[in-house]
Amino acid sequence: MTAIAVLGSTNMDLVAYVPKAPRLGETVTGRAFRTVAGGKGANQAVAAARLGAQVVMIGAVGADEFGVRLRSALTTAGVDTSGLRTVEGASGTAHITVDDEGGNSIIVIPGANARVTGLEEGDEARIAAAGALLLQLEVPLSAVQAAARAARAHGVRTVLTPAPAQPLPAELLASVDLLVPNEHEAAALTGLTDPRQAAAALLERVPEVVITLGAAGALYAARGREPYAVPAPRVRAVDSTAAGDTFVGALAVALGEGRPVRAALGWAATAASLSVQRPGAQDSMPKRAETDAAFAAGGGS
Repeated sequence: MTAIAVLGSTNMDLVAYVPKAPRLGETVTGRAFRTVAGGKGANQAVAAARLGAQVVMIGAVGADEFGVRLRSALTTAGVDTSGLRTVEGASGTAHITVDDEGGNSIIVIPGANARVTGLEEGDEARIAAAGALLLQLEVPLSAVQAAARAARAHGVRTVLTPAPAQPLPAELLASVDLLVPNEHEAAALTGLTDPRQAAAALLERVPEVVITLGAAGALYAARGREPYAVPAPRVRAVDSTAAGDTFVGALAVALGEGRPVRAALGWAATAASLSVQRPGAQDSMPKRAETDAAFAAGGGS
């Protein structure tokens, strides 16, 4: 079984569903509201666990009702929460607007996630015991860097999702094995809007890059290899909130199981395509049997 450690955010998503997202100063009437467990770190942890990995989550929740619910959601999904601290104050929240085309806009309030400033007792051992470490940027950069250093010291593959996009220190990138931005984050990091040009620029900093392209699939690039695109299954999107996190969690599982990169990318794209057909973040993530069946039906193996 693939072992994965995740250091990152755990948020309660407050989701409003609207026909069309409001412009600045505009009020619109929504058609539904839900509170669902989310946060990029927790999302990736749940995605990987549902797809068959042994996952441990490192992060923090607040001493509030949301914190209890967030921990329970991870536990229910099969994630080890021994590295998830409870701290005084509020849990992180994400305020999400989802339109009828499945697009979204998000405001994140860090809450307890801002208290994750470094590794605590036992965290380095949790990372060392994993085959891969998944990182994002919804907790302080100091913790992300500390986790990446620990992973590099123990020979653990480090996968970084640079979201929300921000300048990345050379020290951090030196410890990253695989960078997985979406096309907007890749452009923010490089100043280049063409994904292939952005990938080439990013390869000067990290050895492997996957740029996710939404409904167009993903672009893979690695030093010394020709880049190539992997298409996504054609589906009708209902809610794309956790598609990227589903993709990353699935990719980590597939690579940990030793699948060839192209097949791993196709399997991850299949998992993401299943998630966008359902509302919510963690609620939308597929399980292993469903993903395997959809991948096989699409011609994968």
